[in-house]
Amino acid sequence: MDPEALSATLFKWDPRGMVGGGGGASLPAPLPPYSLRPRELELGGLEELFQAYGIRYYTAAKIAELGFTVSTLLDMKDEELEDMINSLSHIFRWELLVGERYGIKAAVRAERRRVDDEMDSSRRRHLFSNDTHNNVVLDALSQEVSCVQQAVAAGEMRKKQRKRNGSKKKQVMVMEEDHHDETEEGGGEEEDNMEVSERQREHPFIVTEPGEVARGKKNGLDYLFHLYEQCREFLIQVQNIAKERGEKCPTKVTNQVFRYAKKVGASYINKPKMRHYVHCYALHCLDEEASNALRRVFKERGENVGAWRQACYKPLVATAAAQGWDIDAIFNAHPRLAIWYVPTKLRQLCHAERNSAKASTSAAVNHLPF
Repeated sequence: MDPEALSATLFKWDPRGMVGGGGGASLPAPLPPYSLRPRELELGGLEELFQAYGIRYYTAAKIAELGFTVSTLLDMKDEELEDMINSLSHIFRWELLVGERYGIKAAVRAERRRVDDEMDSSRRRHLFSNDTHNNVVLDALSQEVSCVQQAVAAGEMRKKQRKRNGSKKKQVMVMEEDHHDETEEGGGEEEDNMEVSERQREHPFIVTEPGEVARGKKNGLDYLFHLYEQCREFLIQVQNIAKERGEKCPTKVTNQVFRYAKKVGASYINKPKMRHYVHCYALHCLDEEASNALRRVFKERGENVGAWRQACYKPLVATAAAQGWDIDAIFNAHPRLAIWYVPTKLRQLCHAERNSAKASTSAAVNHLPF
């Protein structure tokens, strides 16, 4: 049977009774709403939830088959609802109508408002039933309003405090990892402070030689470079998902990749850290021998990871000088670096060195005898 014909006939919320033929035959009694459905399947209240929002019965049945109930949907965030809808399409190969996607979210929002209104009404009825005098009731109501106002004010203060703490925590994390108080450079989009505050704290890095495993609660530089390879794998997975959905594929490691990494459990991969050391990874890719030699020197000196990070800029600037100062072209020509944005500080250093070289050349020409 044609699936479209099946969905057009059996899976309707409110099928109408067939009109009888002539000859004075009486019309059949109207069918109850959405009666043409498998009797053995219980939707757990989903039919009442979606009835007025244009959701087909088969769609609601598949949501129930996935294990979702009304209570589950009401407790889900908007992003989680979107994931559920996408799962419905991928698992059952069921093409949702545009109106159904919006209808599911609208039905959940309306039900939340209704439940909240019922709770408020019940609380007020309870308040009035306990007091027989109007003045006592009015006094209780005024106290309730005052408490609500105080709660709202306290909530706003907590929200502002979380934002401040999130920003401070971001700075502390960078300082502990690098032993340097520097601003985080790198292109791409800005990241939300709430995501920073919830980020998993990882052990700080120390300078290690190639192949050396860090001891104790430390991470070595081999592990740092491995994180960049993981980001490349996550980017490939995000690109494959985007192709399956017919969406635009990212070509570089963007916030979308970092969100995907967090979603699959790799919360130790975060944007500030990966942007902070991307030029170190660039040196490792472009000249691994020079990178390894630099690591050995700083390990022997007992230098911290922040000093090693700063030292990684100079070889890159020299490489850019040998190739016409086009650091972007150098990144884009390398298969593992092409997916990363050029750090802002590295671009600024190349620009400053190029201007300095031009000034020196001009001064030398001016002193030539004619």
